[in-house]
Amino acid sequence: MSAEELFAGHRALLFSVAYEILGSVADAEDVLQESYLRWREVDPGTVENPRAYLARIVTRQALNALRAASRRREEYVGPWLPEPLEAPTGDAPAEHVLTGEAVTTAMLLVLESLTPTERAVFVLREVFDFGYPEIAEAVGKSEATVRQTAHRARGHVRARRPREVVDPAQAQGVAERFVLAAATGDVQALMDLLAPDVVYLGDGGGVVSAARRPVQGADRVARFVAGLFRKSATMGELGLRFAVYNGMPAMVVTFDGVVDQVTCIEVDGGAVTGVYTVRNPDKLRRVIG
Repeated sequence: MSAEELFAGHRALLFSVAYEILGSVADAEDVLQESYLRWREVDPGTVENPRAYLARIVTRQALNALRAASRRREEYVGPWLPEPLEAPTGDAPAEHVLTGEAVTTAMLLVLESLTPTERAVFVLREVFDFGYPEIAEAVGKSEATVRQTAHRARGHVRARRPREVVDPAQAQGVAERFVLAAATGDVQALMDLLAPDVVYLGDGGGVVSAARRPVQGADRVARFVAGLFRKSATMGELGLRFAVYNGMPAMVVTFDGVVDQVTCIEVDGGAVTGVYTVRNPDKLRRVIG
């Protein structure tokens, strides 16, 4: 196979590795472009395991990008949320291989608390099941160090791991009732759907208005969300589209046909445990209204 064919054959995996490390579709695409250019300089006939070799290139590029992004995120205005990633539908070709908890907003926020190397090791080992020798090559560490890093990262994630996320299809009904209650301003109905410790996070990036701090608790979140829908009445013709983003039921909100936000709704045990709203326009460029 040619270098181009080998890269194309592994592209979904490589994108997923980059996205899990970076939490950004745009940055992951940039990493893949740079990685492809580096791969073109290699003779595929000399590579025994193209999958591991390509993952190594992508991981190293993603780590470089993550270290640069970490400095930017320290200055980020308000909560930072990962760029929304939509699940493929129908016969659409799979652009990534991520499913379930690995790609949820809650899990990606847990991964944000790891060091760049810990995050890369955790992703390669726990999400994609790479062997320790392959991971050691990818992150430029000894196998013994990688094993220690993996153990430390697993413990950290386990301690902060969010609740088990319900299958989006099962959670869809709860999410739709949540949106209906919010749209009609029914605070009591919202509170009935919200877990006591529910959290709302809004990401405007300092570009558009959004909550600068987390909103926590059923009463506060219910009133906050209902208030947002009341304000939306002045923003133009409202459009709603249900979809699956980051492994969770989500609604895409448009005003006069322009995408305003993607809100992912995390459901556990029949209750909404997290509401994650991305309004930063830079993170919505690929979202279809």
